[in-house]
Amino acid sequence: MAPDFITRITADLTAAMKSRDAVRTSVLRGIKSDLKYREIEKGEPLTEADCQQVLRSAQKKRRDSIDAFERGGRADLVSKEKSELAIVTEYLPAELPEEELVKLVREAIAEAGATAPGDLGKVMKPAMTRVAGRAEGNRVRQIVTEQLQALAESA
Repeated sequence: MAPDFITRITADLTAAMKSRDAVRTSVLRGIKSDLKYREIEKGEPLTEADCQQVLRSAQKKRRDSIDAFERGGRADLVSKEKSELAIVTEYLPAELPEEELVKLVREAIAEAGATAPGDLGKVMKPAMTRVAGRAEGNRVRQIVTEQLQALAESA
């Protein structure tokens, strides 16, 4: 599946270069480079999950940059990062809706036998496995924490 993804990135990069879309060209070159580095690091062809991980990392970097630039009052750089974030997000699967994510977290809590907020670590691994790259880790952690606190309060 990953070769199709890389072929799509390459085709979109070529189209962006032909249309002289500098931002899109830059972002797609960066993604392609990150994918190649990951493949070299891994020592074998990338799977779709590997490609998604590289894209999630690029997405996270841009979100962190947006936060930093907003705190620094750099509206020009915020808009640049937001446009780059939109391009990266195009290549990721749609994020899970809140209800679906809560359902998956509850299943992971039951699987881990967690009963208190201190069991966060026991729940995160099965939760992230169930989510399979369709939500950010911070978002999952927040929901796991909320669900564990609610579970502890009801006990």
